[in-house]
Amino acid sequence: MKIVSIATSRKKGTRKQCVESAELIANHGFSADAHAGRWHRQVSFLAAESIEHARKRGLTVDFGDFAENIATTGVDWPRVPIGTRFRLGKAAVIEITQIGKECKNKCAIYYQAGDCIMPREGVFARVLTGGVIHTGDAIEIV
Repeated sequence: MKIVSIATSRKKGTRKQCVESAELIANHGFSADAHAGRWHRQVSFLAAESIEHARKRGLTVDFGDFAENIATTGVDWPRVPIGTRFRLGKAAVIEITQIGKECKNKCAIYYQAGDCIMPREGVFARVLTGGVIHTGDAIEIV
């Protein structure tokens, strides 16, 4: 299990820009991300396999296009129980708080990409322990 992409954005409902590394802040999320704050959806996750599946269905998408913060390999996120904790890289620890989400309106991502898989396949977490994470870092259940 590993991190293959890290992405942030200053505005909600938009595609995120990929970065090589970023700092997760305890009880906040990424400092440069619109979803950060004192709530249960500080960081979002999506499997790289889900993004690849969307490509095979004909969508022209890449990492960050579904507004996910972290794309991974080797984790079937929708099947991870709420409350499960993961270490990201050397120090950061997150706890899964929500699986999927309800979208009341179709956002810019839906119109730009042709679909949004986050409501079905994305998960959300809060940051328990902060730390700098990098693309390529390992993920482990704690």
